[in-house]
Amino acid sequence: MKILITAGPTREPLDPVRYLSNRSSGKMGYALASAATALGHEVTLISGPVLLTAPENALTHRVETAQEMFDAVGAAAKHQDIAIFAAAVADYRPKLIHDQKIKKHSNTLTLELERTPDILGSMRSTFQFTGYLVGFAAETENLIENALDKLHRKSCDLIIANDVSRRDAGFDSDENEVILCFPSGQTEPIPHQSKQTLAHDLVQRIVKLATEKIPS
Repeated sequence: MKILITAGPTREPLDPVRYLSNRSSGKMGYALASAATALGHEVTLISGPVLLTAPENALTHRVETAQEMFDAVGAAAKHQDIAIFAAAVADYRPKLIHDQKIKKHSNTLTLELERTPDILGSMRSTFQFTGYLVGFAAETENLIENALDKLHRKSCDLIIANDVSRRDAGFDSDENEVILCFPSGQTEPIPHQSKQTLAHDLVQRIVKLATEKIPS
């Protein structure tokens, strides 16, 4: 199958030396890409800035900002059977990007932010994606409730929820523990394990679910 995977954070520039970002390392998304290529699938990996090596057999596009990821996903979406959104995309960006480094002139600094494009939410409507759509929900509270809400708002087939407030899983960690959330409201916890092992399990499950939904 043809599988699109997003990974890593985005960076939204404030000035030539500063940006807004998050703690995503990209490890989960890259593990998914590695697993998918190892299982013989055709992978397009769209990656934010990370210190990781992409799988040799993946077609990799490296981006910085949410807008760049939006554009790259839009260009690739219609050719995919499955799309897995593991990237932690910034929800907001500075409305004004300064041409020169912002200097210290006072004790406070006020930034005006604006929404970034909704990549996952655009898959069905804007990009006309008809394949199997998987999102990640990185939450710090009300994990299942927020994940199911995201699933329905974004018209996903599956949301993979994880608690990123934990120190032993999620952001920056080599391990993860997730809960699969389905449109029926059914949930399935997946135990704590390495991201590499988890990725193989997830890819196999997702391909099976996609095949059942969209028979070849």
